[in-house]
Amino acid sequence: MTDKPDPFTVPFGTIFCDWMTTARADGGTYCYRGEAEPFGDFSISPAAHVLHYGSAIFEGLKAHRQTDGSLAIFRLDRHVERMVSSAERLRLPAVDPGGLHRMVVDAVEANAAEVPDPPGSLYIRPTLIGTEPDIGAAARPTRSALLYVVNCPVGDYFKGGVRPLTLLVETEIPRTVPQFGMVKCGGNYAMALAPTLDAMAGNEAIDQMLFATGGDITETGASNFFLADDDRVVTRHLDESFLHGVTRASVLELAESLGYSVEERSIAPEELVEWAQHGEAFLSGTAAVLAPVGTILSADQTLTVGDGQPGRNTMRLRQALVDIQVGAAPDPFGWRTPVKG
Repeated sequence: MTDKPDPFTVPFGTIFCDWMTTARADGGTYCYRGEAEPFGDFSISPAAHVLHYGSAIFEGLKAHRQTDGSLAIFRLDRHVERMVSSAERLRLPAVDPGGLHRMVVDAVEANAAEVPDPPGSLYIRPTLIGTEPDIGAAARPTRSALLYVVNCPVGDYFKGGVRPLTLLVETEIPRTVPQFGMVKCGGNYAMALAPTLDAMAGNEAIDQMLFATGGDITETGASNFFLADDDRVVTRHLDESFLHGVTRASVLELAESLGYSVEERSIAPEELVEWAQHGEAFLSGTAAVLAPVGTILSADQTLTVGDGQPGRNTMRLRQALVDIQVGAAPDPFGWRTPVKG
């Protein structure tokens, strides 16, 4: 293993592990060699389908060093399931769930020595791209593809660690391409990038854009959005317009087990005024885990959520989730997949 920077001192996702797994499909099933290979660059045609017609999807999940020194991947099966579904929606060559499961495990085990201790983790990025060299294929799917898994040792997603974030509400610009809102594809993130950067340029305190297109709050550019108080946890009901976050689903199951009433429903921006006075807000995602929200900005007002600091319910849920991820608490949901570490 080559010398690398401390993952807590560099931006999230900028250090890559020494090993990866790859599999190629050419009109049929994916051919996986059955073991990890050295991390390195790929060679693809300048006419590759992905470069012209956006045939790319990915996932993001984590492996955590456990309190007993072992290693486990968090909610691997759920992420595999979503990637299989995403490939179908973009008409990429079908992904075998068992094959993808093995590729992820093999990559993590090969890079086990690079997994940092908590609160760090190993970020896992399975990616699938269309590689057929045909610039006339705008109206048909790619017949060849490359599936690969790379890993990154990571620290905190947001600079400064666990701190109250500032969100800006956006009610006009859509967050995603409607029919692919629930898919992790690059186009959705590209759509959120420009408005978020423009907002940050006008106010350096802004961390994320909270999309409430047409007066209906869904998610930020990279995380699902929640409201909470001592009794309830509230988040937007699922549809195809935004990502069905795995961490989101985990938070809801965990909240119910802790005695909270869970509400999945529409949330209007106007409702944030009342919640800011008595409740809490937070974001969830694989990278962000649970991130407290301290301030919400809109065109005509600034809302301080509670006292502007991380709320006790937010931190209770966060700690309960992290404890399961790192093996400090039992796993009644079956979320951990042990691997050789």
